[in-house]
Order: sequence, then C-alpha cells, then structure tokens
Amino acid sequence: MDFKRHIETAWNLTLGNVVSLILMTLVMVAVSSLTLGILAPVTLAGYTQSLLQLVRNGREPRVQDLFAHMNLFLPLLGFGFAVFVATSIGFMLLFLPGIFIVVAVTFCCIYMMPLMTDRNMGIVDAVKESYAMGRRGDLVDHVVVVVIFMAITMIGGTVFIGVLFTQPLATLFLLSTYEEKISITPPPAPPQP
Repeated sequence: MDFKRHIETAWNLTLGNVVSLILMTLVMVAVSSLTLGILAPVTLAGYTQSLLQLVRNGREPRVQDLFAHMNLFLPLLGFGFAVFVATSIGFMLLFLPGIFIVVAVTFCCIYMMPLMTDRNMGIVDAVKESYAMGRRGDLVDHVVVVVIFMAITMIGGTVFIGVLFTQPLATLFLLSTYEEKISITPPPAPPQP
C-alpha cells in the first residue's frame, strides 16, 4: 500500500476544501455535544459518506450531508453503547484492558462506517467485512493504517481547534485506503435465501 500517496491525497483534499470541511466538522462536533453523543454515530455516518464522495467524485462536502443516514440511528446507537460499556469496564478493571478494547475495536471496525454507508450493509455484516478487509493482504499495511488514523485523530484531540482540521484529514486518509481496499476486494455475495 502506498501510504505516501494516501496521505498526500488526504492532505490535498483537506486543503482544497478546508472551509467546508471545517464547517462540517464543527457542526458534527456541536450536534454530538449538544445531544450528549446520541447523534454522534449517525452524524459520523453522514460525514463519512460525504467525505467518500469527495474522495471519489471531488464533490464538495455539505453540512446537510451529516443527516443523510438517519436510518442507521438505532443500529449505530446500539453499537456505540455496547462499545462504550465494554471500554468503560475495561478502563475500570486496570486501564490496560480499556486500551486493548479501543485498539481492538478500531482494528476490527475501521472500515465499518464506509461499508455501511457505501454498500448499505447491516452492522454485523459491516463489522465482519471490515475485519476481513483488514486481514486480506499484508497485515502490516492494515496495522499502519490503524496507527496513522489513530495518531492523526489523537493529535487533533489534544486541542479543540485541532479536531476541526485533523478529523477530516484522518477520515480522508482512511477513505483513500478504503478505496484501494475495495478496488482489490470483490463485493460480498448476496445472502442466500
């Protein structure tokens, strides 16, 4: 995997659309905060799909895209709650189990959101396919994708203003690698009756 190309793609798309990306990220963070995280997963789904359209078609992201996937509200809320509970229990135990759970969920589910919005997969199928995509090819490449994504996200998370720039950058990097992964991965077979 050509990480330099993916980082350059994410950087150029971020700089080329910086105003709309910052505005969209600001609205997503505000809506997530005002609803105490209840709308965070579903707005992230809209955010992800909007940025995927930017990567694929050069379409400028719009704020209204955040609410385009409200049909995923209940599955994503349930998944988010389950991850929150598991992570909280892990952090209460000894801190390291919490870190392990966060890393494991990120490793296994990193492509879950684009799979749900792009291929209209259910949550269970998206998690399975995301895990399978990570295991296909060179495992080291997948580990590097996860590390770069988490590093960019954490760097921005240290300062509120930083999130407005690093969240789109990290998401665009991830979606650029997602595009490469799906171009070499055949679509999943339809379910058997």
